[in-house]
Amino acid sequence: MIFYPLLLSFVLSGLSLALAAPLDGRASGSQPHPEQVNHANALTASQSKTTPKHAPAAPNCFPALGFTKPQTLPADNTNWWCDPATEYAFVGFSYEVTACQSREQLIQEFSDIRNHFNSRYVRLYGFCDREGFYDDIVEAAWENTLGVHALIWFGFDGSDIWISRRDTLLAALHANPKAKYVTRVLQFGSEPLFDNVLPHATLAAQVLAAKQNLSSLHIPVTVSELAYGYQERGGAQDVLDAIDSINIHMLPFFSQQASTSDQAWPLVENDLNWFIAHGNGKKMYFDEVSVPLAEGLRRRHSPELAERLAICDFSQRAAQQPTRRRRHSQRTVLAANANRFRELLAQGYYTLLDEHCEDLKAVVGGGIGWFAHIYSDNQEPGYGIYNSAMQLKFPFAPRTEC
Repeated sequence: MIFYPLLLSFVLSGLSLALAAPLDGRASGSQPHPEQVNHANALTASQSKTTPKHAPAAPNCFPALGFTKPQTLPADNTNWWCDPATEYAFVGFSYEVTACQSREQLIQEFSDIRNHFNSRYVRLYGFCDREGFYDDIVEAAWENTLGVHALIWFGFDGSDIWISRRDTLLAALHANPKAKYVTRVLQFGSEPLFDNVLPHATLAAQVLAAKQNLSSLHIPVTVSELAYGYQERGGAQDVLDAIDSINIHMLPFFSQQASTSDQAWPLVENDLNWFIAHGNGKKMYFDEVSVPLAEGLRRRHSPELAERLAICDFSQRAAQQPTRRRRHSQRTVLAANANRFRELLAQGYYTLLDEHCEDLKAVVGGGIGWFAHIYSDNQEPGYGIYNSAMQLKFPFAPRTEC
């Protein structure tokens, strides 16, 4: 097995993934094949320029925890939203809509997202082309005091259906009187640069056109993207300049230096430093953070990467068995324990982000708010906080402030 010698060295750390991550680690790391630029001081400089402050409880702004909705809609949304400086730490879930959930299901699951996990937002993922679907999203979000990061979904087939989705969503945002009170930002995604959907200049022009279209509604516009998506296109500074906030896919398991989730902070920091250096002080979110189970990797990415990660689950005892017995033991361990190991990886990564709450809070632009990807395995197999039976895979109660 090509990865076996390397990955056996990760066994002991893999068995303690959910433990505290090192706070002082500064090892180099990156998303796959990033440009080799040293931004090691960017996060420190960002924090030194930002005076950390305790976010106010802010019960009188949407969608703060404890906020009470008015009986009637206010005249406009200019003083409606909470200060971005309060939107750090855990803010909510990615929520895939490809199943075109009914309004009743949306209301039920948004209630769970808000009341069980203290979420403030849902970030939509995928697409539903059913007529009136975004109106159902708006009603479910309004009823449960959740903000929405809406999404124009490009998909992976290279088609131009995103154009009709864009037009439909823009029309819904104008037509529904509640839409501007729950839609925090409109995203182009997912990963249009990394997936080479549009040239970066064209994408920047689309962002600027959408901002103009939504200017009367005061709805900002962004792009949902990996650091590498920008980097492999010379930085795509025109896109970074055009967007209102920087919505980052922080997926360190893609890195060639990835080992275990408790060691992922240097990889997170490397990409974050790049955005700090190029983002002109804009508000940032980690709107997609995840460590998928092996099955999720096989479906979405790479069987080889899935095997690479799953094989870390060999116990020390299995590794020390005689060679003639080792192959059989490997298969047995993989079959029995791979999913549990991946759950520990995911739990460890979310724990890592939670433990770095103070670091993320201090980042220029108002701190980093992060979304767990994704709500349940019924939406994207292997990625969910819930499994397909809607049972929590592990305890999940990250901080919403620090």
